[in-house]
Amino acid sequence: MATMSGIHTRHLDLNLLPVLIAVADTGSVTAAAARLYLTQSAVSAALSRLRAAVGEAVVTRHGRGIVLTERGARLVAEARPHLDAVVSAVVRPTRFDPATADNKLRLGLSDIFDEWLLPPLLRLFEREAPRLRLVCTPTQFRTVGEALSTRRLDVALTVADDLPASVARRSLVRSNFVCLFDPRFVRLGTRPTESAYLAQDHVIVSYNGDLKGVVEETFGRQRRIRCSVGSFSSVGAIVDGSSIVGTIPSLFVAQILELRPHLRVAKLPFPHEPGNVELLWPTALDADPACRFLREAIVRVAGTREGRPRKARND
Repeated sequence: MATMSGIHTRHLDLNLLPVLIAVADTGSVTAAAARLYLTQSAVSAALSRLRAAVGEAVVTRHGRGIVLTERGARLVAEARPHLDAVVSAVVRPTRFDPATADNKLRLGLSDIFDEWLLPPLLRLFEREAPRLRLVCTPTQFRTVGEALSTRRLDVALTVADDLPASVARRSLVRSNFVCLFDPRFVRLGTRPTESAYLAQDHVIVSYNGDLKGVVEETFGRQRRIRCSVGSFSSVGAIVDGSSIVGTIPSLFVAQILELRPHLRVAKLPFPHEPGNVELLWPTALDADPACRFLREAIVRVAGTREGRPRKARND
């Protein structure tokens, strides 16, 4: 019987799929062989057989390593959740108890959400799930969909646009943008005009590594940019003691002012809708009790953090 893709089932050995996933995770035949307790030649032969079954290359050489082709990436994204589900069904205990569970969970966090979320989340874990472990990695909207689809992440917290159907999403917090400045060097007041705002030197956050941030991309205005950085975590330090203005999500204002209470915040002179920060996870993990516990814990912590913001100080 042929599948919808035209691959005859007798040509496809499902044991080849874990080999491809190991190569995808490690980036090399040698490392994949070590992980699977196979020889390098066995891994290479498995990749060749998989290529023959699929009808096109699933990996290609890149420098000294190996990367997935587009077909290989799709195959990994679609196969990994099913293979993980089979393994999980075999090894998962009949009952999940946070007090005794020792799962390792992979959490992707955008920008400075590690400072915003992790301290209270880990205190919650200490009380309710002392043996659960988190592996946290930075993520952002351009990469989060692929990381969740290929199960390199179990849960993520970030801003996201279009996502694959294999990723579930839940709105967590909403935040608008504000201006951050040092009143010893900048005079903006609480409601700066557009001309006063654009007359300042700015530090921006650009995920593309260029001189375009949210104001340039969303409002079509060009600021006088002195510095472009890859995340919001350093903006407070850059603004402090300088004539440079930063534009940040209001969600992060309280924690910046806790460290630098002499800084001030002003409204952004462009009307805009608040941005939506979302909780994301693979649909394959909807019913996974450990991941569900993590998601519910994040929702509880976010509600506490959002519900008790520190009032920003203004001129």
